[in-house]
Amino acid sequence: MRYQLPLQGKSQYGSSILPNYRNSACGPTTVHVILQYLGIATPTVNDLYEALGCTKIGLFRWRLIHNLRKLLPTWDIRACSLKVAMQEIDAGRPVAIRFDRYFSLQWRDKKSAYAYHWVPLIGYEIHNGTLSLIFHDNGGRNRDSEIRITDYKDNEKVLSFVKIAPKQENTKNVPASQLM
Repeated sequence: MRYQLPLQGKSQYGSSILPNYRNSACGPTTVHVILQYLGIATPTVNDLYEALGCTKIGLFRWRLIHNLRKLLPTWDIRACSLKVAMQEIDAGRPVAIRFDRYFSLQWRDKKSAYAYHWVPLIGYEIHNGTLSLIFHDNGGRNRDSEIRITDYKDNEKVLSFVKIAPKQENTKNVPASQLM
C-alpha cells in the first residue's frame, strides 16, 4: 500500500535563496513548498527564513510552530504523531518532518537519513509490514530536490512531525498581505 502526494519540491540551494541562508534554509524551504501545495499565497523562502526565526544552525520546531501560527492564524499548526502525519497524507496534505540527531540526543545514531534536516513528507508506503516514509530532500548544491524513501524504523528516534491543516475548509486562499 502506497500513498504519495504530487508535490513539487524545491532546492534550498536555488539561486532565488540568499547564499548566506542556503545551508540552513531547509525549514523555510519545507514550509514554502507545503504552503504552495496547499494553495496559500506564499512568501519567498528568504522572507520565511526571517519570519519563522531561522538561524544559521537551523529552525527549532517550537519556533516554526509559534511563528507560522502568527502568519496563518486560521490554520491548525502543531506537532503531531506519526499516526496523525499519515492521516494528513491520506487527507491530501503534506507534513513537515524534522530529522534531528542532536537535540533528540541520538548523535551516535548513524542509521537515520540525516543528522539534522527539515523536509516535506509527501507520502508513505507499507510493504510486508515495514513502513517507509516518502519525502522531498530539498536538493543540494547544484541539484534539484529529489523524492527519497527511507525506512521509518531507522529514523523513528530522531523524527518529529508538524502538521499544517485548515481549521475550516474555507481558509485555503489566504491573501499574501496577511502572511507578511
